[in-house]
Amino acid sequence: MAQAVRPERCVVAVDGPSGSGKSTVSRRLATAIDGIYLDTGAMYRAVTWAVLQADVDLTDTDSIIKVAQETDLSIGTDPRAPHFEANGVDVDAAIRGPEVTGAVSAVAAIPQVRAMLVQFQQDIIAGAPRIVVEGRDIASVVAPDADLKVYLTASAAARAQRRSAEDATDVAATEADLARRDKLDSSRAADPLQQAADATELDTTGLGIDEVVERLLDMLNSKVSK
Repeated sequence: MAQAVRPERCVVAVDGPSGSGKSTVSRRLATAIDGIYLDTGAMYRAVTWAVLQADVDLTDTDSIIKVAQETDLSIGTDPRAPHFEANGVDVDAAIRGPEVTGAVSAVAAIPQVRAMLVQFQQDIIAGAPRIVVEGRDIASVVAPDADLKVYLTASAAARAQRRSAEDATDVAATEADLARRDKLDSSRAADPLQQAADATELDTTGLGIDEVVERLLDMLNSKVSK
């Protein structure tokens, strides 16, 4: 499969809500095309971690922007072992914790924070021959000229089951939290979560990871072979 999709340059944009399978699928797809992988959501989480470490009130927009501007992010884009550091600290585990999860939507809603991180993301994309980028505004804002744009979705129940299994949390509580984040992310003024007009929607409910990756590879082969 990797040999089937080997143009000099290839950008795949994968958007969708939490629990739709974006991360696992994007990493597998990046490996299959011998490319790199960028988790943009983790970038917002890393900045949120820095904001919480600085003990900044989540309603203090100016202070959050200042922390974001001063935070040194180091991003590992190997799909087999993605890695994040903030100000020299390994935050791979910390950014997935409940404190960051509860605060990230508020930080990510700030236009100045988004503008800064979008520019960072675009710089990474520009320097990569083949890359799979996942998030919530990739096809619409970050990489509008991507070779393939996919919007992954799944039923609320399936998404909650997946995320609960990953985090070892209560399914009902997880579903409520996902609904809360979906509402915040889709209603924010700056770059809301939405399906780009030219993105292909793929419902992953009931599909295995291998099947989803195969479908995306088929879509990508069709796009780049034209």
